[in-house]
Amino acid sequence: MVDTNAIPDAPRLAETYAEVEDALLSRWPESRLEPSLDRIRAFCEVLGDPQHSFRSIHMTGTNGKTSTSRMIDTLLRALELRTGRFTSPHVERMSERISIDGEPLGDEEFVRAFNDVAPYTHLVDSDQPFPLSFFETVVAMAYAAFADAPVDVAVVEVGMGGTWDATNVIDADVAVVLPVSVDHTSYLGENPGAIAREKAGIIKPDSIVVMAEQPLDAATVLLERAQEVGATVAREGLEFGVVSRVAAVGGQVVTLQGLRGRYDEVFLPLFGAHQAQNAAVALAAVEAFAGDAELDDELVRAAFAEVTSPGRLEVIRRSPTIVLDAAHNPAGARATAAALEDSFQFAPLIGVVGVMADKDHEGVLAAFEPHLAHVICTQSSTERALPAQALAEAALDVFDEDRVTVVPDLAAAIEAAATLAEAGEAFGSPLGSGAVLVTGSVVTVGEARSLLTRGRSGARDAQS
Repeated sequence: MVDTNAIPDAPRLAETYAEVEDALLSRWPESRLEPSLDRIRAFCEVLGDPQHSFRSIHMTGTNGKTSTSRMIDTLLRALELRTGRFTSPHVERMSERISIDGEPLGDEEFVRAFNDVAPYTHLVDSDQPFPLSFFETVVAMAYAAFADAPVDVAVVEVGMGGTWDATNVIDADVAVVLPVSVDHTSYLGENPGAIAREKAGIIKPDSIVVMAEQPLDAATVLLERAQEVGATVAREGLEFGVVSRVAAVGGQVVTLQGLRGRYDEVFLPLFGAHQAQNAAVALAAVEAFAGDAELDDELVRAAFAEVTSPGRLEVIRRSPTIVLDAAHNPAGARATAAALEDSFQFAPLIGVVGVMADKDHEGVLAAFEPHLAHVICTQSSTERALPAQALAEAALDVFDEDRVTVVPDLAAAIEAAATLAEAGEAFGSPLGSGAVLVTGSVVTVGEARSLLTRGRSGARDAQS
């Protein structure tokens, strides 16, 4: 623990988890960006540059980062490596962002991680044109906690983009680029090529780049960056990929071609072709990190069988079935819709949709329209949420009028959707086969998950 007596005018240390949340949320939110690494570099320097004390795998891309990072983490731990994992946003609790050995920090550990860096925040704030943001502070907390553990390897997910993302003060052994599509256009660009330029910033000299299948313009940018810095590239569909996949009870069975070997009939307890592709990327990233030897086949099987990804096509309740999925852009919604068709037989499927105001909600609604018998437009508690009525107005341009309902309160929206799902005969469907899909943002899904698992809800100001 830091001796604050040695630091003049140091802020008061937090005593509870709630005090840490309040202190972090009082800083610049994740939705307010000032593109610079100066603050986080200065902060890490004051902390002794903890990010240089462990090896790392750094991840960017538009969708799939959190699921893939969880797969990578599980595989690395199967190799008996001690892991740290940083992901964002959180689904329910802020402490989910920082995990050690596969487990998020407990409340006391999260308070300790904050108190280890908090006494130095004012030093950076007073020396920079802009104060440290929420995200920068949490990144520093993660890197300091990883160094203190200590971990052998950190699996780090960018918050947004790459070049100017606060996580990018690491020099990762392996850079993972998941599929690039259009999102955060006001910050990153209007097309995949422009967005890829920002994301390519995580590719460092002499590293290995594990690249998911990309749009041509994005792939061109990423390959140019790799060549520029002397990085080695492994590409999905060429050096590695999904050989086959078959939907199965509770997930799917996949055969994966890795960089070092082929792994047949691996059970993955996640749904959809996109998760099979994420698994191939995760496998290649771990193979690239681990060296030249093929991974043990049984080790790979056992690791993938343990993977979970809360809020990603997660069946959270039965009778009726309620599925949570954090799709928040058109590409994510299309992947989710395809997975629903591939892995489930819901009739009717009732959507509960709540989105952020800065997202392409028309595109999300259009992706889901062929698959939803009815959509209930709602909103989460964050100020960034698009009002339910505004979402409904957009939905009327996509759905027939009799397929759209407005229920601003999320709990009431879920209850209304469950009632419709159970009334399958009203939609010409057999009784008992209906389900509810809650989607549109990580915040919406997080609040729904809290309601459905612990009977409570709370504001979540996560980036989604």
